[in-house]
Amino acid sequence: MSATAHDFERIDLRTSPELKELIVRAASTSGMSVSAFLLGAAQERAKHVLAESEMLTLTPRDWKAFFLALDNADKPRPKLSAAMKRHRKWQAGQNSL
Repeated sequence: MSATAHDFERIDLRTSPELKELIVRAASTSGMSVSAFLLGAAQERAKHVLAESEMLTLTPRDWKAFFLALDNADKPRPKLSAAMKRHRKWQAGQNSL
């Protein structure tokens, strides 16, 4: 399946002549079109920015606390169990109406 012109979005940019010349030279040196160069650079930077904002880095102490919390997650919770029983009972009463 080949891409058509309708499969792409357009991005328009304004820049100084100096910056444009810098980008054109860098793209040419890389053997790329200006569009391919800009899109590649923007994609790389976007991935980096998103990885930084979406990645969680923990200290060794925090990792230990995290794993302890996971280990304790399956312990019985009497109040939660009672609430679930009340909810099931209420739900069964609603379904019989």
